[in-house]
Amino acid sequence: MAHGPHGARGRRGRPDPAVASLRSAVRGACADLPGGALVLVACSGGPDSLALAATAAWLAPRCGWRAGAVVVDHALQAGSAHAAERAGAACSRLGLDPVEVVRAPAAPDPAAPARAGGPEAAARAVRYAALEEAAQRLGAAAVLLGHTRDDQAEQVLLGLARGSGARSLAGMPARRGPHRRPLLGLPRAVVARAGDALGLQPWSDPANADPHPLRNRVRARVLPVLEAELGPGVAAALARTAEQLREDADVLDALAADLLARARVPGHERPDDVVVLDVAVLAAAAPALRRRALRAALLAAGSPASDLHRDHVLPLDALVTAWRGQGPLHLPGRVSASRACGRLALRRPGAQGRAPEHDTS
Repeated sequence: MAHGPHGARGRRGRPDPAVASLRSAVRGACADLPGGALVLVACSGGPDSLALAATAAWLAPRCGWRAGAVVVDHALQAGSAHAAERAGAACSRLGLDPVEVVRAPAAPDPAAPARAGGPEAAARAVRYAALEEAAQRLGAAAVLLGHTRDDQAEQVLLGLARGSGARSLAGMPARRGPHRRPLLGLPRAVVARAGDALGLQPWSDPANADPHPLRNRVRARVLPVLEAELGPGVAAALARTAEQLREDADVLDALAADLLARARVPGHERPDDVVVLDVAVLAAAAPALRRRALRAALLAAGSPASDLHRDHVLPLDALVTAWRGQGPLHLPGRVSASRACGRLALRRPGAQGRAPEHDTS
């Protein structure tokens, strides 16, 4: 049975079940958008993002919003420009408008210090920055990302391998800022079946076959072994775990933010690069909340989230609960931490004001 990209009819003229699942998911994810809103699909030309692009193109005129696409060319391999143009042309044929192909900035100097997370994290940061810039410039209300339930399961496994906390194990959120992930509840196999039913011809990224990136090994080797040994449904269970942990982490983060607000010492803050906290307020809190609040304080002082780990938070926590005159601490982002006179100060070079005298109590 042949289909155009917008047909895909099953029995009795009904849409193919996989196609119907995608349409329902995208429609639900965009239900709050006002009429005439522009929705951009982040499309690489691969199976997931191309199926998402086709679904958005079909839904847009029926739901009263407009659909466009952004293709980011990372220029990390030969032929990437051609692949990006091919993806852009496929989006245009689907009826998406506008369609932009954006070339990512040049890769960092190989001699520069390695970014936490390696090349994958660096490419991801560049990609999201490019998508956000395009969304702002074009006035888009939302950017749709093609991550599936399998991607979520892989994310949870990677977090477990790193020994991460609940926030990292909560995986990718369905929404964050302008970004929305409508396919996060759907298996990758369903998305692939929808693409087949729609007659799409996705691009197969050769980088996905590279065994060196950890995520590729998790996808090709680890998850299949878990499914074989533990039975089917492992990916779904990991995704459910992420959803439950996200609910818990949201509550804990809100409580930690309240603790941090109560611990801030009025009149001592400097613009973006100094945080001064009351040690007594922090010490009275439960350890889990206090450490979350301290991590948030480090972020506010300038520590990059990608470089900040539990090994950094625990010594900072010890300045609060196990004070023996130690310090100062030197933390990611050139942030230093010191305790004096019942105050915990986080600062970076260039911060104004005099550091508190060393606490001898």
